[in-house]
Amino acid sequence: MIGKLLRRVLVSDEISQQVDSMLHPVGEFGWDPWGYSREGSKVGLSVAKWLYDNYFRVEAHGLQNVPARGRALVVANHSGQLPMDGILIGTAISTSPYGARAPRAMIERFFPTVPFVGNALNALGAVVGDPLNCAKLLERDEIIIVFPEGVRGAGKLYEKRYQLQRFGNGFMHLAITHKAPIIPVGVVGCEETMPAIHNFEGLARMLGVPYIPLAPPVPLPARVVLNFGKPMDFTQAEINNEKDVTACVEEVKDEIRRLIQKGLKERREVF
Repeated sequence: MIGKLLRRVLVSDEISQQVDSMLHPVGEFGWDPWGYSREGSKVGLSVAKWLYDNYFRVEAHGLQNVPARGRALVVANHSGQLPMDGILIGTAISTSPYGARAPRAMIERFFPTVPFVGNALNALGAVVGDPLNCAKLLERDEIIIVFPEGVRGAGKLYEKRYQLQRFGNGFMHLAITHKAPIIPVGVVGCEETMPAIHNFEGLARMLGVPYIPLAPPVPLPARVVLNFGKPMDFTQAEINNEKDVTACVEEVKDEIRRLIQKGLKERREVF
């Protein structure tokens, strides 16, 4: 009953048609194996699109670089304590004029343990960031948003803003093994949505969560700029050892750094 009411109040005909046009495969009960729901996605995308247009006033450039079909990994810098960057990137892809798609986002394992949050993120297409999940989704020719910095990026302090943290190599192994292009993305603005000046590490360990920041209680309305770079193909890269994989990862990091600097120059004001 509540779900039907939310859909009637929040979901426009445009959003409904947009989600239906994506033809994302779901089972006979309306869910896929990871919890994605077309109806839940309509509500989530409606809320996300309002935030995208009116609260964060997102500017997205280079969406023509996102393939309209076929598998791909969308790899971006991570920041802002909460996964707003993933939501905004997903909204850009879901409403792209060059071919809307229903992206999946790899999320930290602790998010599904948060009441209501886990189910809501799953319904939107989020999946626990496990290599096996990612591999299965790539084999289904899905497009997946990945943040190789993980909590190192999301939970960093404001003094380290726009400084890329260590990337894991897992996404590159998946890209090479499953022959998936990488779409680099530079995100500017999410650093300012929840600037953290301290992390209560001891308390976080006690509670079993990655970090507890001293930051604004809700995201601030910083302007966000997204720059989608051209696809990077590493399927023909000569890989003999892990150092070769790391070298490929560094190429992606360099491109994301370039896209971040581009976004910083394009952004007219922080708020």
